[in-house]
Amino acid sequence: MSRPIFHHDDEIHASDTCEPLAAAARRGDLRFHALARGDYPGEPLPEDAVPQVSSIGCWDAEKPQQWGLLEHRNEGIELAYLESGSLDFHIAGEWHPLQRGDFTVTRPWQAHCLGRPRIGASRLHWIILDVGVRHPHQPWSWPSWLALTPRDLEELTAMLRQNEQPVWHATEEVGRCFRDISALLERRPPTLGSRLAVLISELLICLLETLRQREVKREDELISSERSVRLFLAKLPQQLHSMWTLDNMAQAAGLQRSQFASYCKRLTNQTPLQHLTWLRVERAKTILGDEPELSLAAISERCGFSGVRYFSSVFQRETGLSPGAWRQKPQEPG
Repeated sequence: MSRPIFHHDDEIHASDTCEPLAAAARRGDLRFHALARGDYPGEPLPEDAVPQVSSIGCWDAEKPQQWGLLEHRNEGIELAYLESGSLDFHIAGEWHPLQRGDFTVTRPWQAHCLGRPRIGASRLHWIILDVGVRHPHQPWSWPSWLALTPRDLEELTAMLRQNEQPVWHATEEVGRCFRDISALLERRPPTLGSRLAVLISELLICLLETLRQREVKREDELISSERSVRLFLAKLPQQLHSMWTLDNMAQAAGLQRSQFASYCKRLTNQTPLQHLTWLRVERAKTILGDEPELSLAAISERCGFSGVRYFSSVFQRETGLSPGAWRQKPQEPG
């Protein structure tokens, strides 16, 4: 569903390819108009047109589909508008049954999915704008072609970064902007790039006015360095096989090593390497109990230890037993 993008030993980010959507369009299951860059489906965006737009388009599914978009992430801020029909949207552990006129805000690299598990009959518009961030605490960098004043853009950025309500009901102006963009994508005039810049700017202005009307509450914690570390630590148990060091853990969280170490200690009461070792040993204990036929070499590799001898030494130091002895001891229920 997504293609991983690796940055050395950095945290893995995966940007969406929307292959099920592209396949449905090829089959003729729905109408689909989109311009895109990278691996997103659609016709290529002209190189000089609206830089930092990764994908912009619309699908029109007149009947329920046999596919869905499983959990994925986009490198930019995604704004989507449901013009008609219904659609299930999942984000931050919660399902949202979208109705006609709803729009969604998905922050950079925020996991989400569409369809439960399949897409309903729906007409959906979207735009994905790359604002150059990988972590919540990093400042956003908007395209230079946007027509918003610096003050308005600063206010909009704060509203989007410091409030994570994912679903809103659109004003008529917001809906009109999305419809105008989709109509432009179908016409493809020679001035496409210029017109897109104008319409996207107008969309963001209307979005700002909508959020002003809703009196959006801002939360400083959402853009803190501590939150970036918390998100990294939440994903670490799924990445224990990587050869982590203090330096590349800090890099993966987008922080200097001293900052990262300080926040890690605050959140876990362990140094980063102590916490990593604890997670690896806990994973090894689980595997030793659940997969009795698996070799110690395979367990060592799966948990990220550099070799069987080192794995055995660390395991015995942390538990008081060798891996073999742990495997033989009676397991406590639950």
